[in-house]
Amino acid sequence: MSKKEKIAIVPGSFDPITFGHIYVIKEALKKFDTVYVAVMINKEKNYMFSLDERKRIAEAALSTDSVKVISSEGWLWELAVELNATGIVKGYRNDSDLAYELEMASFNEKHTPNAKTFLIKTDSTFEKISSTLVREKIMNNESLKEFVPEGAIREIIKIQEEKR
Repeated sequence: MSKKEKIAIVPGSFDPITFGHIYVIKEALKKFDTVYVAVMINKEKNYMFSLDERKRIAEAALSTDSVKVISSEGWLWELAVELNATGIVKGYRNDSDLAYELEMASFNEKHTPNAKTFLIKTDSTFEKISSTLVREKIMNNESLKEFVPEGAIREIIKIQEEKR
């Protein structure tokens, strides 16, 4: 009997992906055979980048074959069922993030009990980094080097040039 592959989804808006997100993805890679980074839509958010652009930035940031970047406009639990995921991995920076993620974990586990939710506290190095902060830096033409990988910076610049 073969061992069941451990598949994780690391979902998020990733508008854009940051070093904090990368930290959570690397932690997921330690526990799972396959990790899907799922760029998703939260209807309560206004995005700087389109779904396709956020996916492109995430792909440029993640230069590993162990991670597959996908996008989805549906429910996370539906994606977990579709991918046969055994885990959903979410990161949090503080108590308010944790409270929100615990609520979401409860909802998702009711719909897909085969995919357990794992919550990972980000390294203190990344606690102050948020996509909101990165978007502010972008709008002010400030350096992103401390916040996002070089590949993501190049893709952000490319996307901005395409919009001109």
